[in-house]
Amino acid sequence: MKKNLLIGLFLIILVATGLGISYEKNLDRLAYGLTLFSGAEQYKNFNRMEEIYPVTTMTASTEPFEFEEGSTILLPPSFSYNGVDINVESFLAETDTSALLVIHNGKVRLEKYWLTGGRNVNWLSMSVSKSFIATGVGIAVDDGLIDILKPITDYVPSLAGSAYDDVRIKDVLQMSSGAAWNEDYNDTESDIMRLAKIMGVGGSLDNFVSTLVRERQPGTRNHYNSADTQALAMLLSRATGKSVTDYLSEKIWHPLGMETDGYWMVDDNNVEMAFGGLNATARDYAKLGELHRLKGKWQGRQIVSEGWVNAATQPDAPHLQPGVNKEFPLGYGYQWWIPETLEGEFSAIGVYNQFIYVNPTRDLVVVKLSAFSDYAVTLDESSYREIETIEFFREVANFL
Repeated sequence: MKKNLLIGLFLIILVATGLGISYEKNLDRLAYGLTLFSGAEQYKNFNRMEEIYPVTTMTASTEPFEFEEGSTILLPPSFSYNGVDINVESFLAETDTSALLVIHNGKVRLEKYWLTGGRNVNWLSMSVSKSFIATGVGIAVDDGLIDILKPITDYVPSLAGSAYDDVRIKDVLQMSSGAAWNEDYNDTESDIMRLAKIMGVGGSLDNFVSTLVRERQPGTRNHYNSADTQALAMLLSRATGKSVTDYLSEKIWHPLGMETDGYWMVDDNNVEMAFGGLNATARDYAKLGELHRLKGKWQGRQIVSEGWVNAATQPDAPHLQPGVNKEFPLGYGYQWWIPETLEGEFSAIGVYNQFIYVNPTRDLVVVKLSAFSDYAVTLDESSYREIETIEFFREVANFL
């Protein structure tokens, strides 16, 4: 309620003072931002972000790749979570699922859409985009443009004096930068909300990242921080001499045969919202998961090295292991989440229940796109449901 009143008052002041005219282009963004993490339905927004925000475009591949069709499976009727049987249909409805795509051994075994979702409908990635950014960094490493054991400020001098000064790129990849950060979606003054506010009222994402200060020794604690991904985007553009849009178009979007245009939401300086602003279809999201299931190889071509994929999807330090982080029980790699597993599972996860889940042992990739309206309205797990969703994916694997 307090957030609604403050933003509403801000809009009234803009219009009353005549400043509303110059900010007219931002009003839709502000109105949309007002509804986030409030319990409001989002399925009529997440499918049309390019209408609300300025975007850059990764054009569809001129040689689109379509997954083979396999025999269609039925969904399991239920799955177990915390000793309770959860009805699958109810779970999918309660989390406002818009797309569910199951790829098994490279073939489509199930593809369903609800609400405003559809095969050719782009959907907001939220933090799933972080895994795309990390893959771009991996390709740049393979190309000899980046050394992740070097400080990020060797490549991005504008971060000197900030929390990222002299911090290894590897630590930034592993969300262990040591930067002071609050990712509380219920706090309008949290760092994540102040960063996201730039997309509504204007400003520079890069400049914001450069203002962060250090809280702890880098490489000692996994502390989820969306600004770490934004810093990686700065690294990627400086090291390659190209925008994130152009580099990922050349190195990922086109080589993987993406079937539709992908959009990056951008700030006033045309800088991509790397931490959560990608928009793509379920099938195109699935290709990043399939690329990693196949150890970086795609249609006979090594897109990103097998060594990078292995490092990106396995925790390699005590503070990165599943169960160690009190904030979230999953382990962490290079912008990929890793559950406690004997099957090598890993996942890209975004708020509002976005997933690219990969189980290499079962030859499985699952994409779930959603608009879970109750997301983060309370601090209880029932307002997040990420761990529950992973158990659902595991039951799908068992059902196969």
